[in-house]
Amino acid sequence: MWIGIAIVAVSVVGGVRLVGGADDSVSVWAVSADAGAGTTLEPEQLVARRVRFVEDVDAGRYLRTDAELPAALYLTRAVGAGELLPAGALGDAQQTGLVQAPIRVAAEGVPPTIAVGSRVDIYVSDDTEARRPAVLLLADVAVTGAAGRSEELGAAGDRQLVLGVPEEDADALTRLIAASAAGTLTVVGRS
Repeated sequence: MWIGIAIVAVSVVGGVRLVGGADDSVSVWAVSADAGAGTTLEPEQLVARRVRFVEDVDAGRYLRTDAELPAALYLTRAVGAGELLPAGALGDAQQTGLVQAPIRVAAEGVPPTIAVGSRVDIYVSDDTEARRPAVLLLADVAVTGAAGRSEELGAAGDRQLVLGVPEEDADALTRLIAASAAGTLTVVGRS
């Protein structure tokens, strides 16, 4: 009987070690909410996920939880909620050349689906009687911040968006700020 108990105990211990050693998954960081290009992530916006990669080189493309986080988690491209955080999506805010431009747009001038990470075109219309067509001011810019639509004011309210505008578009940035103050902007989402 003692020999049978010893055989069972050795089998259980061996099985636990075998199964435990077979787990080749790694823990990497994922983003808890949508974050657009130009956003600086805070550590509390990251969640750990266990993932099994087929190739070790694939695991090296993501930030592992057992490694030290970079000093600045500045995104150079949008990352969606639940998406693993690729090391290639991080960069230096000084080298990206994006200016964070807050704008105010009438609620009817922004599609309700526009959120952080969306790519948009910005049109300006200086003519309130619509005799002149709207002019494309900025093409394919990233929304890096988006305040929720206020339901208290209904459709008459404004939405605030923050756009990642390239520094070299200084003229467009000046016109963007002026048009935002005048309320003559329209945002068109890209798919």
